Amino acid sequence: MNKVILVGNLTRDPELITTNNGISLCRFSLAVQRRFASQDGEREADFINIVVWRAQADNCYKYLKKGSKCGVVGSLQTRSYDATDGTKRYSTEVVAEEVEFLASKNSSGADELAPDETGSKNSGKNDVVNKFEPIDDDNLPF
Repeated sequence: MNKVILVGNLTRDPELITTNNGISLCRFSLAVQRRFASQDGEREADFINIVVWRAQADNCYKYLKKGSKCGVVGSLQTRSYDATDGTKRYSTEVVAEEVEFLASKNSSGADELAPDETGSKNSGKNDVVNKFEPIDDDNLPF
């Protein structure tokens, strides 16, 4: 079984590439905090390379930016290649199957909620609750 689940913040803006066959490929790096603090009391982070394909790659490129928080579900993949100087290089990355857009940092540094399906930002749970209309108990079918 090869399954990776990560939640973190983008360390740089995503890069979009189109293959010769016209397939979209998006790459970005995710900073994921470790669970425990070091001996100095500092919480360290791991920087994980993420690869996303096709329509989901287009969406990541369009909606994510440096500092955005997202969740990624995918599989770990290692590959090797020969560098221009003749040395063999290795690369380990997560090939994303699912990417969930979570809160991002706005320009003031405060957390901001991700866009909903309509593209507008939700300001909180109370806004959702306020959209419900009261129901009279006498009108319930049970």
